[in-house]
Parts: sequence; C-alpha cells; structure tokens
Amino acid sequence: MDKPTKVIINCETGEQEVIELTAEEIAELEAAAAQAEADRIAAEEEANAKATAKADLLEKLGITEEEAKLLLS
Repeated sequence: MDKPTKVIINCETGEQEVIELTAEEIAELEAAAAQAEADRIAAEEEANAKATAKADLLEKLGITEEEAKLLLS
C-alpha cells in the first residue's frame, strides 16, 4: 500500500506539492480514525439504549408510540 500523502497548495502561485506523511502524522491519523470509530460505536449504543428504554416504558404503560404522541401533543 502506498504511504498516505498530503497536498500543500500555495494560493498565491497555485503551485501544488504532494508530500508523503511522516510516521508521526500517520500515527495521528490512525489515532483520530480509531477515536472516531469509538465515538460512533458509543453514540450507536446510547441510541439503542434510549430506544430500548422507550420501548420498555411504552410496554409497561400498555400504550403504543402513537398513543404516547397523542397524550404528549
């Protein structure tokens, strides 16, 4: 696999320079990707927990989601 690169553009001249990332930059990129994935998983788990709690409450009350919306409107 090719090493990741970055593009540096001089806005005054329009000159573009493609540079390979350093090992440190690659490590930072991988760490950021891992953190983003962990954040996505945490958000998904939180959403699932809220949906489960909502469904459990509706079942406990013996009403449907539509009926709950009518009560709260």
